[in-house]
Amino acid sequence: MRIGLIAPPGVPVPPLAYGGTESVIDRLARGLVRAGHEVLLAAAAESECPVPRVGGTAKVGRAGPVCADMVTELRHAITSYAAMTDVDLVHDHTMAGPLYRRPPMGQPVVTTAHGPFDATLGPLYRAMRGVAVVAISQHQADTADGVPLAGVIHHGLDVESVPVGDGQGGYASFLGRMSPEKGPREAALAARAAGVPLRMAAKLREPEEREYFDAQVKPLLCADVEYVGELGHSEKLELVGDSFALVNPMQWAEPFGLVMIEALATGTPVVATPAGSAPEIVDDGVTGFLRSGALPLAAALLDAALLDRTACRAAAAHRFSTERMVAQHVRLYEDLLPGPTPDPRRAGAPPVPAP
Repeated sequence: MRIGLIAPPGVPVPPLAYGGTESVIDRLARGLVRAGHEVLLAAAAESECPVPRVGGTAKVGRAGPVCADMVTELRHAITSYAAMTDVDLVHDHTMAGPLYRRPPMGQPVVTTAHGPFDATLGPLYRAMRGVAVVAISQHQADTADGVPLAGVIHHGLDVESVPVGDGQGGYASFLGRMSPEKGPREAALAARAAGVPLRMAAKLREPEEREYFDAQVKPLLCADVEYVGELGHSEKLELVGDSFALVNPMQWAEPFGLVMIEALATGTPVVATPAGSAPEIVDDGVTGFLRSGALPLAAALLDAALLDRTACRAAAAHRFSTERMVAQHVRLYEDLLPGPTPDPRRAGAPPVPAP
């Protein structure tokens, strides 16, 4: 197949630092190519994903409010779709693109719901017509509220490329954004209650993130609770791999938590609140603990160092690999394409009917 991928215009693929959606798109693009498919990517100009690209005029950085972002995305989508006339299928990871690209304008269109089906985004997904919407967790799918879904596909990562950590750094770790829903304050409180060191790596760029950090997190910093800045991919994995646990006290129903599968891939157990997708990722008592409240989270942090790190790595490899993610997407693409679908591994052979 020849597949067009459209990434949001604001962050390069892969991201230089924080950017979960862009990380997933990068892994999907590379994985599809490894599986024998062709990929055409529309992404920000700074992108370095090693596939053919179109577009690339957007600057890095968000446009601001949702309405401004939608205008930027719409311009990006119009340019991107115009350059994808010869692909078999378009997988659009923006919001505005699937709203703009309505049938019968051409190829099948897939979109992944990277955000929640809430009061802001839910009506937009319900307004899409003729677009296959993919959820990224069963919990998210259960909240779709009238959005017809084509399936649930968990995110994946290249587990074999993630270095295994020994967890001997003597500290717990936190990754995310400096925002209330990610729970950095709760992470600091749990670590202080447990009496264990905590190293926090988090995105801290936007004014609201700075305001929250100054008011809610900075007062909790001390010799044992340290903010180490926003880290790149390799530095992030090293930080988590050296920690005895990742603490991820989400304060909202996050559709999927990439930081949790990244931690598991390093062999590090995850201590999280049982919100959103967390119960689909963390096996309580095996690869981490799911607890609510500062004291239960603190107790779980103390117990996490006793868990089997090889079980964490094995769970990531078995359930959250890029290969599994790509295979599920390919099956979905084949189901959406009319007529027989060629097998890219059998060059010159007759087409194989889609299942």
